[in-house]
Amino acid sequence: MTSTTASANDSETLQQRVLRQLRSGLGPLIAALVLICIALSVASPEFLTTSTLTSVMVQVSVVGIAAVGGTFVIITSGIDLSVGSLVALSGMVAATVMAGASPGAVGLGIAGLAIALVTGAAVGALNGFAIAWLRLVPFIVTLAMMAMGRGLTLAISDGQTKFDFPSVFTSFGAKTLAGLPMPMLVMLVVFVSGHVLLRKTAFGHQVFAVGGNKEAARLAGIPVNRVIFLTYTFAGLTAAIAGIVLAGRLNSALPSAANGLELQVIAGIVIGGTSLSGGRGSIVGTFIGVVLIGVINVGLSLLGVNPFWTQFIQGGVILAAVLLDALSQRRKR
Repeated sequence: MTSTTASANDSETLQQRVLRQLRSGLGPLIAALVLICIALSVASPEFLTTSTLTSVMVQVSVVGIAAVGGTFVIITSGIDLSVGSLVALSGMVAATVMAGASPGAVGLGIAGLAIALVTGAAVGALNGFAIAWLRLVPFIVTLAMMAMGRGLTLAISDGQTKFDFPSVFTSFGAKTLAGLPMPMLVMLVVFVSGHVLLRKTAFGHQVFAVGGNKEAARLAGIPVNRVIFLTYTFAGLTAAIAGIVLAGRLNSALPSAANGLELQVIAGIVIGGTSLSGGRGSIVGTFIGVVLIGVINVGLSLLGVNPFWTQFIQGGVILAAVLLDALSQRRKR
């Protein structure tokens, strides 16, 4: 009898959780994605095909991977403007390590992967240290790191593109597994890992607590500075993974790679329902937001819209998402 009651309560809890997620913004977001897909499939018969949808997922993979770490940062009421520079810097540092390597140089390929991850995490840790313990403003710190990271990328490469990497390195961006592109699979793994970390671990709960009210979190015994530090370190790590995927997909590292990527990352996160005020957001919402941006970009391309308007439209979508979030916050108050 007791077990039956417990099972019923668990079932009710699950249903309530799903309904709460739908009401919190995921429902309208999913509906918007579906309606846009239907409209684009009517306007362009080429849109609703397996190749086009796969292309969308591959194109948003770099943005999506970086957006996972960015979601953690924004939930803590922070911001990371250095993500594009970190993507480029991680790929360029790895390319420099692997310079002159043959496609079969497994050791150098693994070394390139390791140094890229260490570079991203280290720069993210510098951001976190400056923000958490030096009490500097996240916007200023990451803006400075954006300029420093891009300058360092140009200095290391001497402004030149580096080509041809070992197959171990490029496999994460250029190969397929079970018929599916590796960039898409890597992105899905990062999203699932980020969701578990945010929703199923004590660290994830601490991230929400810090974003909701830092002082209350500190009084509750949560190590606020350490949480912020680890959040920015994780964001640097995901940016490095995105850099590996991008360099592997192109089989080259460009000094100008991921220029302006931070705009797309923030757009995907905000559209996905993460509040810029902190304390609210989800990895699932970020995934839908990133895919929505990818669908709009590919759809506009298929419809022959001038690509210069794409960034304008992205900015308009961000403004609309921020406006809706502000209105929602006012209603709650």
